[in-house]
This record gives sequence, structure tokens and C-alpha cells, in this order.
Amino acid sequence: MAQKKIPYLQVVKPPEDMKEVKKKARKFRGEKLKRMLVPVILAALAVCGTYLLLDNEAYGQARTAAGYKSELSDTNSYARFSNGIVRYNRDGVVFLNRQNEEKWIYPAQLQNPVIKVRKDAFAVADNGGNTILVFTEDGIKGEIETTLPIESFTVSDQGIVSAILRNETSPMIISYDATGNILVEQQVTLNNTGYPTALELSDDGNLLAVSYLYTKGTALGSRVVFYNFGETGKEKTDNIVASEEYADTLMADIFCIGGGRMVVVGDNSFVIYRGNDVPEKETEVSLNQEIQSVFHSDRYFGMILLNKEKSGYEVRLYDRTGNQVMSREISGEYDHAVIDGDEILLYDGPRICIIKANGIVKFQGELDAEVMEMFCAAGLNRYYVMSVNELSVIYLTK
Repeated sequence: MAQKKIPYLQVVKPPEDMKEVKKKARKFRGEKLKRMLVPVILAALAVCGTYLLLDNEAYGQARTAAGYKSELSDTNSYARFSNGIVRYNRDGVVFLNRQNEEKWIYPAQLQNPVIKVRKDAFAVADNGGNTILVFTEDGIKGEIETTLPIESFTVSDQGIVSAILRNETSPMIISYDATGNILVEQQVTLNNTGYPTALELSDDGNLLAVSYLYTKGTALGSRVVFYNFGETGKEKTDNIVASEEYADTLMADIFCIGGGRMVVVGDNSFVIYRGNDVPEKETEVSLNQEIQSVFHSDRYFGMILLNKEKSGYEVRLYDRTGNQVMSREISGEYDHAVIDGDEILLYDGPRICIIKANGIVKFQGELDAEVMEMFCAAGLNRYYVMSVNELSVIYLTK
């Protein structure tokens, strides 16, 4: 039987170049994806632009979004730690969540409580007494009883504590683990080293920096000494791995900053040391203004400087390598200064001032309560403010 031909059907021949077909398919898919992504990218840019605009605006009012009250006395002090707030006074230490609710309480008798906070641990000491309490977010980690009165102390992330203890003849510097066992004991010789005025531990607790005040005739000077309690310092005399003298200045503050650095601050200068084993001087900056106070985070450190030739003060911000990031004059005087993210929070009583790292004064004004602690909250232009008996969430508005 003969096969009937269908005139409108044709046999399609395979293309000679399959690469061309694949190229056209990819082009089609790429154009389709581009048409889909363009609106998404434009929307994201619009959101980011709006956020940056609102974040860098200047605001004239601060309103309360939420308040969490509790009946407390005005003898409490507060400090931010981890995801909550530490409340401490003569009767002990309390850890609060961000709704001002007590997560745990540790009762203690402290005549003059002082706090030192790190990322993973904090310690509360009875200044002039003999007790140091070490805590984590979960509660008490250890209690240290010293044999001599506590003059100054510091704590590492692991809960290691180093303290300057007052002695009638000469002070002592003793390092403890969190449970109170003595790790290192150093008798200070005033004629050789001077009197210890400040100290700081590295994050891991292996490196201790101490600033000593000494005299030569009628002149004063400072000596900064680094002790390494790890393998590097075992073969060194008294575990000393580095030392530097600074004439005619008092190096009164030392603190850790990110990247394995420590900053030593004097009355009109600062020095950055870098290194976890044997620190070396990385940056030294002299200032022509008197330093009133210092604040820092893991990323930045800043200073409030006294203006010499005109009234008021200057807020100056540096990155961790010592490069100046921002300088801004302020008219008022503030007792407290902290940096949270890229914002500097200044407060004194009900007065607050918020300055961005780029120098924009975001807000300057007064609240309805005395500010005892302040830090950024989730969301745009929102802040936690701790007063005597209330934790408030405020937001900035025009």
C-alpha cells in the first residue's frame, strides 16, 4: 500500500550549530532575569537611601515608645552587658532583660561597688574592700577575696582578674582566675618601677599592661610595662616582654580595642600598641588640648577635649589604628560618653546629645528623666534609656 504524503508536514533538520542555539537561550534567560531584578534592585536602593537619609537627619524631639517601671531606690548604678543590663548597688548585683525584668539576682555586701565590663564577662569589686565578683550572662562565675584593699582592677573575657592592691609599704598586683586562685603575684618596687595607676588585660588574659607613675627629681613620668603570662613570657624576667617610658606625662588609662591592640592614654597624648605576645608601638599621637574623658568600642575610640582658645569642648573620634575619623565641637559638658555602633551617646542628668561617626549631631536636648545608662535599641532612631526606676525606649522625631 502506498504511503500518503501530507503536504503541510515537513521534517525538521537538526541545526548545524548547537552552540548558537544555547547562546540564544542563555541570552533569553539573562534578559528575563534582568527584567525581574531591576525593580527589586531599584526598590532596595530606595529603601537604603531612605534609611540613610533618616539615619543622618537631625531631630528635635525624643518621644517615649515604651516604658518598663520598677520601684527602686536612687542608689543603683547600671551598665550594659550582653543582651541585658546590670544593676548593682551595695546589696548586690542583678541582671535585667530589656523589659526591666530580673533574670537573676546575686546578693552581696559591697560598700563601694565598681564595675568592669568585657564582652563575655564582667566583674564587680568593692573598691577599698576585699571582694571581687565575676559574672557571665548566666550568673556568678566566681568570687575573689583579696588580702589587701582593692585600689583598681580589670577583667578579661575568660573571667581572669588582675587587681592593684593597696599596701602600707608598696602596692601589689595580683592576677586571679575566676574562682579566686592566685595565678601571678607581683610586688611593686616604687624605686624601680613607680606606682601603678592603670592596668588592662588582653581578651584571653595572657597579656597584662600596667602604667606606672614615677618621679625623677622634681619631674614626673610614666612607665608602661607589658607582662606576658603565656609561653612567650616564661623565659623573661618577671614576665616582662615590653616596656616604654614617657617623660612629663601621666598615662592614666589603658583599654583594649579590636585587632589585638591596646590604647594607652595620657593627659595630652595616646599610644597604640599592637601584638598579643610582644606588643609593639604602632601609633603615637600628641594633642595640643587637654583630654577630659575617653570612651571606646571594639571599632572606635574617642575623646572629649577641652577647647583652649574658645569655650566649650571638642568630641574627637579615631579608628582602631589611630586615624582621626571625626571632630565636632559641642557647647555643653557631659559626664558620660559611650559609643554604640557608629553613634556617640553623651548624657548628663536629663541632657543628651547623639553624634554620628560622620559628625552629624543627630539630637541634642533634654528628656523627662535623669539618664543613668543609654544605648541603641533595635530599629531606626530608637534608644534604651535607664533612669532610677524605669527602662524606657525612646525614638527621635522631627
